[in-house]
Amino acid sequence: MLLVSTEEIKGKEIKESLGVVKGEVVQSKNFCRDFMAGMKTLVGGEIKGYTEMIREARQIATKRMVDEATSLGADAVVGIRYGSSAVMQGAAEIIVYGTAVKLK
Repeated sequence: MLLVSTEEIKGKEIKESLGVVKGEVVQSKNFCRDFMAGMKTLVGGEIKGYTEMIREARQIATKRMVDEATSLGADAVVGIRYGSSAVMQGAAEIIVYGTAVKLK
């Protein structure tokens, strides 16, 4: 499955648009990550536990989008965009969406 943030794929021709596909996940941090993050805010710097949590959530959301595109018979997803938001204290939502397409 080709995944691109552009509306076209260089060297490929889009035969058919199959519609918008998406994947989402709400991921919460665990107590250990939360405690260590609180300690890190005292000295500053990257909070690696949260970075890893967001990376995992992005991977899950992307897989769900790809699964939806695959079920439609897509060869690629174009125009991919990611978004995130805090849905409650200690939990973040990641959403990814794009247009599933068939290639010639």
